[in-house]
Amino acid sequence: MTNPNRRSFLAQAAALAGAAATVGATEFSVKPLPGVRSKIKATRVRAGETIRIGLIGPGGMGTGHCYSMCDQAGRGDEDIQIVALADVNQVHMGNAAAGIKERRGWEVDQYTDYRELLAREDIHGVLIASPEHWHAQHAIDALMAGKDVYCEKPMTLRLDQALKLRETVKANPDRIFQVGTQKMILPKYIAARKLIDEGRIGKPIFSQTSYCRNTPDGEWNYYGLDPAWKPGVNLDWKAWQGHLYRPDREWDPKVYIRWRRYREFSTGIIGDLLVHEITPLLMALENQVGWPTRVVGSGGRYLDKDMENHDQVNLNVQFQGEHTMIVAGATNNEVGLENLIRGNKGNIYLNSRHCVIRPTRPYVDEVDEETVECPEMPNDQELLRLNWFQCIRSRDTAISNVDHATKVLVIVDLATRSMWEGSAFEFDPDSMHVRKL
Repeated sequence: MTNPNRRSFLAQAAALAGAAATVGATEFSVKPLPGVRSKIKATRVRAGETIRIGLIGPGGMGTGHCYSMCDQAGRGDEDIQIVALADVNQVHMGNAAAGIKERRGWEVDQYTDYRELLAREDIHGVLIASPEHWHAQHAIDALMAGKDVYCEKPMTLRLDQALKLRETVKANPDRIFQVGTQKMILPKYIAARKLIDEGRIGKPIFSQTSYCRNTPDGEWNYYGLDPAWKPGVNLDWKAWQGHLYRPDREWDPKVYIRWRRYREFSTGIIGDLLVHEITPLLMALENQVGWPTRVVGSGGRYLDKDMENHDQVNLNVQFQGEHTMIVAGATNNEVGLENLIRGNKGNIYLNSRHCVIRPTRPYVDEVDEETVECPEMPNDQELLRLNWFQCIRSRDTAISNVDHATKVLVIVDLATRSMWEGSAFEFDPDSMHVRKL
């Protein structure tokens, strides 16, 4: 990047530093200031040019993305190349770079400061796979640097960050922005959306979903501790903490690698697991139900007492369009709820890969039972990422967009507050105001 552009980007990045969530307040507004238009021209792919990708956060998920992109390039799904990685952990970054070279022969540049990666003019798209508390800042900075962005789920850690990122995306419409919740691309949810919008089940009044599994040794404890990590030598512990840095927080490898277990850095089951199910279900419903407006959560730490976040959660979400969604999550029992959307005239069943509509008893003569046969999707995450690559070329809007992801964050944030504070929370989508009930 030229010096003036580089100085402009770094100044904008500093001005957009992430704010901490307003925790414990009875009432507060999360509406951000209007988004800032970047002074840097968007990096565009020329016809016939290889899409050059940089990745921030090549840890577990990030390295998985790297190797999967190598496979996509090898199959010829898209003409892409990973050219740069950024991470505060040089061990993770070095291992990922070595794996990329082994698979594709690509020499990948490595940066401990992600802003150095963003400052490169030759990078078209940036994939963000950092921990949740860094998503907002990394995404905003990448957009302001003129890059197209694929941000892992959840889009942000807190709602105020989600609204800030949403405003930035809208202020820079020449950038492509995709949120990596892969089930958005499953045909059964797209079919359900069409059926609902056509009025086939009448008014959608009630839906349910879950993500339940059983991890006796403690969820996320399977992320191992590596003695090769040496803070101050090959790992920057202060930089990893970001805006949550505390000078009295001593190095803790468990917090570093198992951050989903800790309430300051993650919403646990709600943001890490349940967004997989809430997001596509809401996609099917959102044209009819609008924004979530009231959320209450219950549950607790029933078995995994060492984890700060909850191992059992149950959510009740109400929407503008007179609809209720119930969501169950657990890491102590694997039996979940059936994926189901209820209307007054019919129900849509989504437990298999197909979309099945069946009438309710009073409407058997009006609603025909039907199964929409959907193809098997061997790797829907790759397909969602492929959609991002294709949109980088075509400049079409990506499937998993910022508006949808922001609605999901309303649920995630208010549910998390409800779990910790023992109250229901209300959200006004017109004023972007949250109220503790």
